[in-house]
Amino acid sequence: MKDLLEKCNLCPRQCGVNRLAGQTGVCRAAGEVMVAKAFAHKWEEPCISGEKGSGTVFFTHCNIRCIFCQNFRISQEGFGKAVTIDELAGIFLKLQQKGVHNINLVTPTIYTPQIIETIKLAKSLGLSLPIVWNSNAYENVETLKTLTGLVDVYLPDLKYFDDSTAIKYSGAPNYFDTATRAIMEMFSQIGEPIFDDNGIIKKGLIIRHLVLPGHKEDSKKILKWISENLPKGVYISLMSQYMPYYKAESRPEINRRLSAAEYDEVIEYFFNLGLENGFMQEEGAASEEYVPNFDLGGV
Repeated sequence: MKDLLEKCNLCPRQCGVNRLAGQTGVCRAAGEVMVAKAFAHKWEEPCISGEKGSGTVFFTHCNIRCIFCQNFRISQEGFGKAVTIDELAGIFLKLQQKGVHNINLVTPTIYTPQIIETIKLAKSLGLSLPIVWNSNAYENVETLKTLTGLVDVYLPDLKYFDDSTAIKYSGAPNYFDTATRAIMEMFSQIGEPIFDDNGIIKKGLIIRHLVLPGHKEDSKKILKWISENLPKGVYISLMSQYMPYYKAESRPEINRRLSAAEYDEVIEYFFNLGLENGFMQEEGAASEEYVPNFDLGGV
């Protein structure tokens, strides 16, 4: 599948560059997979991290440009190390040996062909853990279809309803339409969440949404779309952990933390819609303590 990188149209950007020849598009990734950290992550949703942690692999580069990204060192500034398919499979297997609950791939979209090869290789070598696709949902349905049968858990963001907001903060035109089509494809592949006896997710869709300061109405529109288009069994992770990282200071309206009142209003709307399943964050989630130290650990 690497030939897809010769004229890369993996994501909605449709850059058409030859990444195998070293050309780069919006995401700035060339032909090699780059990883910034791989470790047992204890700060994901409870059904993902559990007690032993989620075997999380943070990939370098990203196809959207969020001005408030807490992981900007890897998403925007390119920190990371190039790895081969064999080395990446080895990373997966080492994480499994540590007893983690799953292999959690963070911002994987731009490396889809290489990751498909890696999953197949790792499984042939004994990988048996669920694969979590942890993405920004700015993805092509055609690309997602190539993952059918390989991904067990889809964990997409649904960041914005309003297109002007998506463009202003992430440079991602048509974000909502693109992301919702992607999410419907994800759901068609794996359906509602299935958990083991310890409450750890084995398969299914969980939609994440980060509530932004001053944008509670946008959050409500997203929840309304979910309530009208997906069954109640789907889980929603409503996050309050926003902090004004990276270039957020350039936008005064989001250059502050989310207030408790804003977050509580969105949670109340969640219940008013009749939604039943979800995760909420406690006060204090917006802390630098929960931002990984990108140090090439585990790579």
